[in-house]
This record gives sequence, structure tokens and C-alpha cells, in this order.
Amino acid sequence: MVKILKWLVIFFMTITLSAAISGYFIYNQLSIDLPNVKTLHNVQYQIPLSIYSKDNLLIAQFGEKKRTPINIEDVPQQLINAFIAAEDDSFYEHPGVDFKGLLRAGLQLALTGKKKQGGSTITMQVTRNFLLNNEKTYTRKLKEIMLALKIEQEYPKNKILELYLNQIFMGHRAYGIDAAAQTYYGKSLSELSLAEHAMIAGLPKAPSTYNPITNESRAIERRNYVLHRMLELNHITRQDYEIAYRQPSTAKLQSVSPEISALYLAEMVRQKIYELYGEQAYTSGFKIYTTINSTLQTAANQALAQTLHAYDERHGYRHSKINQTRQFSELPVIGDTFPAKVIAIKNNLPSARLQNNTLIEIPKENIKWANNRLKVGDIIRVRQLQNNSWALTQVPETEGAFVSLDPSNGAILALTGGFDFFRNKYNRVTQSKRQPGSGFKPIIYTTALEQGYTTASLINDAPIVIDNPGQESEWRPENYSKRFYGPTSIRSALTHSRNIISIRLLKEMGVEKAVATALRFGFTEQQIPKTLSLALGSGYASPLQMARVYATFANGGFLIKPYFIERIESNEGGIIYQAKPKIACPTCNSEQEFNRTYAPRIITPQICFLMNSLLRDVVQHGTATGAKVLGRQDLAGKTGTTNEQRDAWFNGYSQSNVAIAWVGFDDFSPLGNRETGGVTALPMWVDFMRTALKDIAETTLEVPTGIVKAFINPNTGLLTASQNSGGIWEFFQADHVPTSYMSNDPTISYDHAEERPTENLF
Repeated sequence: MVKILKWLVIFFMTITLSAAISGYFIYNQLSIDLPNVKTLHNVQYQIPLSIYSKDNLLIAQFGEKKRTPINIEDVPQQLINAFIAAEDDSFYEHPGVDFKGLLRAGLQLALTGKKKQGGSTITMQVTRNFLLNNEKTYTRKLKEIMLALKIEQEYPKNKILELYLNQIFMGHRAYGIDAAAQTYYGKSLSELSLAEHAMIAGLPKAPSTYNPITNESRAIERRNYVLHRMLELNHITRQDYEIAYRQPSTAKLQSVSPEISALYLAEMVRQKIYELYGEQAYTSGFKIYTTINSTLQTAANQALAQTLHAYDERHGYRHSKINQTRQFSELPVIGDTFPAKVIAIKNNLPSARLQNNTLIEIPKENIKWANNRLKVGDIIRVRQLQNNSWALTQVPETEGAFVSLDPSNGAILALTGGFDFFRNKYNRVTQSKRQPGSGFKPIIYTTALEQGYTTASLINDAPIVIDNPGQESEWRPENYSKRFYGPTSIRSALTHSRNIISIRLLKEMGVEKAVATALRFGFTEQQIPKTLSLALGSGYASPLQMARVYATFANGGFLIKPYFIERIESNEGGIIYQAKPKIACPTCNSEQEFNRTYAPRIITPQICFLMNSLLRDVVQHGTATGAKVLGRQDLAGKTGTTNEQRDAWFNGYSQSNVAIAWVGFDDFSPLGNRETGGVTALPMWVDFMRTALKDIAETTLEVPTGIVKAFINPNTGLLTASQNSGGIWEFFQADHVPTSYMSNDPTISYDHAEERPTENLF
């Protein structure tokens, strides 16, 4: 018997020693591959890219994971208690591993032969989520235990809990408790009820199975289990438990709603940030603050939509295209148009039901453009007007673009590249290549003034025939009115957009001189045809490029560079990038202008002044008089209309804002008879400027040194006597002022011939 006992002791000692040696070697082997727990000091959570307006309103978010990291100090204690009760009730006592729990899991495996999840502490889950993976192997479990013990030695309990609460997956792309609160309740953590705390704490067990959106009954069952555990652990009272237990689920899938609609701009930002940072852009929590002004962006959106609807209504109701084969409930909202079904028509007053079952009535004045062609059962589209009444509408077939920028530095203040981003992501502000038409003429006239022409120079508006090499017939250009006006001053020609004058002027100067000017204004060689058709804007440009051109006239003669990112912040709030645009500086001296912080001057103050004088006349007396409704004298710009009205533009500005409006079809179809820049595009600009110029004082056109006023006969461009009732005051560069009278001018008497009615303003 003694001998047997001796052998048993030796056997068990051998087994124990072997186990110890094996364990030692296994521990050493596993330790070689263990990650360094110190890396958790600098955890980089995957946080989406967020884009904001200049005034801190959310425009868009990009990234697969919704997450907003939060400090443990900001987590409500009741929510912490809920997680402790649900996941690890001995969290604050164990050393990172619950050995009793592991033993229970081991016994279950031995008795049932089934390996189930169990025995994992919050610390072990942190280990798995940050340092390992979810592979269910014994080796991974051993590593998990070893790392959990190390983590507890390196970090305080609350830091471990903070890591856990920010990392865990909560279903529906939400990671972490703050994202869960927003995703399911649209609330901050501090606003959640006890029942909602318990619901969130129950999610990590199985985010797909116990999800209140996917499976409400099982989610409530799990929530009630968490409440019961909180009661058992004395975290809540019996009364608290009973009240929360009886509450129905209040979860409803929430989306992060943009606070301002600027999706074309958001996509520009996304592309730029991805270009700089790659996939990291969507996970690093960058906060991009753009140059967009939310008030102006909203005004731009509304102006573009209203302009396209107005055009559509002028061209008739497309009733046959309203009824669609898709189910009514499946029809999308497009732009500002909502699907509706006509349910009654009484006294020509239709009633309709929206997809959310709201009943609306459409006043007669908001449907008369369709000539009362509706009938009960029709599926239509409606939009809500600014006075809150409903109007019959349709999705515009034509498209538009609008961009506004600060001429002093190029900051984009508002941008919309089309009627609906989700219908068509093509950004017409930046990507389109459209003929600028007469909007290009200021380049021609700038060149002429630089070549010694004056605003009073006369050009004969008479028929002209131009040979086109390689073409079967000659080019016989015309004015839009189909009329010719004889000798015409440059001021009158630009004011009324006379095509023949622009062509003759370009022919006299030489195309190469105008091309050189266009290159200074930022055009490229590829955009500019080197033929006389250039006078009519036959090249191509985007609305953003046209904004840059007209900013030069608005800012005193400087070429600014448009930009849209004001700054980039890290998730912690550090500044990663701050825009430093080159600014226009009309008051700087020539030495200062060469400083890298200032934009380059491309036209002189004198030429800029004369061009402003001409372009203001376009608004006051010419093709853009529709802008006079704004009641200001400091507005300037130029309409643009291309052949067969394929493009309608208005390029306009004040001293504080340059804005470009464009309307056209993407397939270059004609807009129709009389759809000119002044009719079709100008209303968009006017609607926007009502908001942009609110509370902005008018500015006077300051006359620079080197500009002289002279009293002239507008029919000759030469000086005339002050008593001539037909004479006008005109501005000239000092070295190009007229010096003589026309010898047969009937308004001049010999006695007054020596008088020179000129005024040097300095």
C-alpha cells in the first residue's frame, strides 16, 4: 500500500511538473507574439469624416462607422451601472480575468462538449476588440487572458471601461455608446431614460439579435434582463425597476441629418480630403470647416430651384410624364418636389394626399399654368412655396448652376451644382464646359481699353462677312435683335451686348491680344479659340471660372484663387490645416503686391474702374435691367446667351459678392425662343442677392488717380461745349482724353471752340 501511494505521489508530481514546464514554455511562446498593451495609451478610433459650414452647421458625414468618442467622466453613472450589471458585475474587483467564470465555462464545455462564449470580462473584451480578433480558438483565449492581466496592470479601471464603451459595436453602423444613443434615440447620453440605458447596455451581447429596430421583442426581453440585474445589484430601486420594465420601446432609427443642404460642395470636400489622406479620410475623425455661409447657401438652393421651376412653367405641363409605373409609395422626393395623389377636384380646386398621408389643397393660382389638366387619381408632384401654400410642379428637365464667392480672397460662399444631387451628381459649377457667350465680352473690352480705345470710341455696327477657311459658306454674324445700329460707342455696345461691335473690335485689335488677356484672367489655351468667334464667347468655361473672372473687376483688378476649405481639425480639435488665401489689396503699393500673401494684379486700377463703370451700365441701362428691382446703384455684371439659347448666364457682382447663375440642358438642347441670360438666368441671381445684400451698405465707385472726366458729344466721341444739351460726361484715362472738337459739330460755336470741358478729378 505504501508502495502504491509512493508511486501515485511520484505520478502526480510528474504530471504537475510536466504541466508546469509545458505551461512555462507555452507562456513564453505565446508571449513572443503578444501585442504591446501600451499601444492603448494612444488609441485611434475609427471616426467618420464630418463637414461643416463656416458657421459650424453640419453639411455631411462620410464613413462606414458612426462613432463619437466620449470621456468616462461624461458617461451617466446609471449607464455605467447598466453595463456593469449586463456584462461584468465584478469588473471593479477582478484582476482582469474572472477565474470563476472561466471555470464555469470550462465545466460547461466538459459536460456538454459544446464550446460557447462565456467567462469574458470587460477587460478581456477590450483585449479582443483592440489587440486581437474574434477567432474562437484556445490559443486566442490564452492570449486574451494574458493580455487582460497585463492591461489591468497598465491602466486604471475607468480607462479600461472608457475604451470598452467607445469601441463596442452597437448595431446599425453605430460604434460606442454615444453613437448608439444618437442612432436609436437621437439623444445625448444625459437625456436617456433608465429603460433606454438598459436597452443600450443590452446591445453588445448580440447587436443584431437584441436590436430594438430589427427585433423589438427580443430587445425588450434583453433590456428587462439588464434591469433585473441592476435591481439585484442594488443599482436601482424596486420602483425604478417597475417603471422602466413597463415602458414600451422608444427606439427609432435616426439618421445624422445635415443642418444645411450643400451636397455638391460636400462631394468636392470629400474628394479633396481623400486625395490627401486616402482611406484614412473616412476613419480619422477629421472635421472640415468650409467657407460656406449657411444663410447664403440656403438662398442659393432656393434661387436655383425657383428659377428652374419658373422656366419649366413657361414651357408647359408634361402630364404624360407624371404617371409612372412605380408604386406611389416608392416614388422618391426629388429636389423640392414631393409625390402626391389627386383624391378630389371641387370647383377646379384639387385636393391631394402626400406619401405621409398629409392632405393638401392646391390654390387655383398655383395650378393655372397647367391649364386645369388634372383628374382624380393622377399622381403628381407638388412643392411648398415660401408662403407655405402648395403648388403643382414637375421635376425640371433643364438644369442650373450657381456659385457665389468673396472677391477679396476667393472663398466660396455658396455653391449648388444642379437641381438634385441624388438624381445627378454631375457638378455643373466645377465640371461643366459651356460657352460663356457674351459673358466673355468684358475680356474683349478690357483688351481694347488697354490698347488705347476709350469708352467713347466709335465702332460701326454694320453687316460684316467673314471668310471661314475650310467652311463652305461665309460667317455672317448678327446682333440678337437682328438689327444694325451704325456708329456705336464702346459703352453703348457693351451695355446692349452688340455682337457686331465685339467682332469688329477684336478684328481691329488682333485675336492674339485678346487671347493674352484671357490667359491673364486664368483661362487656358485649350479653352480659347483663336478665331473671331472668340468675341462672342465661343470657347468654354465653368461657372466657377467665370466667378474668378468677374471677381477681378469686383476687387480692384486682382486674380484670386477660389477655395472652399477654411480649416481641417483633428478629432481632438487640433488644427491640421488653415487656409491662407492670397488676398486682393487695392490699397497696397507695388512692392507689397509682390508679397506672397497678396493676389497678383492683372489689370490696372484705371482699367478696372472703367470696366466697372461699363458693367454697372449693363444693369442700369442694358441687358440686365431686371436687377434694378434690388434698388441699388452699385451692382454690375454681364448677361450671356449662346447660339440658339443653349446657355443662359448672368455674371454679376457687388463689391462684397460675386455670383454666377447658369441655366441650360445637359445635352446642349436649345432653351427656346427668348430664353436669354437676362430672362432665364438673371432671376436666379436677383433672388440670391436679395439675401446676400441684406444689411450691406451701397458702395460708391471710387475714381482712381489717372482718370479724367470730359464732356463729349456721344455721337462723335469728341469734346463738345458745356451748353450742348446732348452732351454727356464720360470717363477717360488721362493720356487718352479727347483733345479736339469735331469741326462740323453744329453744337459748337466759334466763340466757345477754345473751351475744353474736361475735369481732372485729382
